[in-house]
Amino acid sequence: MYAIIRLGNHQVRAEKGEIFAIDRLAAKPGTSLDVADVLFAADGADVKIGTPTVKGAKVVLEILKEQKGKKVRFTKFDRTDNYRRKKGHRQPQTLVRVKDIVL
Repeated sequence: MYAIIRLGNHQVRAEKGEIFAIDRLAAKPGTSLDVADVLFAADGADVKIGTPTVKGAKVVLEILKEQKGKKVRFTKFDRTDNYRRKKGHRQPQTLVRVKDIVL
């Protein structure tokens, strides 16, 4: 059984027990989060497609911890002025586990 859910501006494929990172949420570790934006759900041959969401379906997520994502580096360069800058950024993320998928 799996579902495709919408979290912020991203769509995520979620299976029970799966762990994945999403954009930072304002929730404490150890709490649970119900996501009702289920766009697609499949349980074997039983497939439900939402218009735009599947009615009555939800995915229960457990917040594990907050972390920073992989570092993205970027440079600014201008050869005529001998100008060079190198910077980096790490996006804050929340690590979650799928506890249950309710159809």
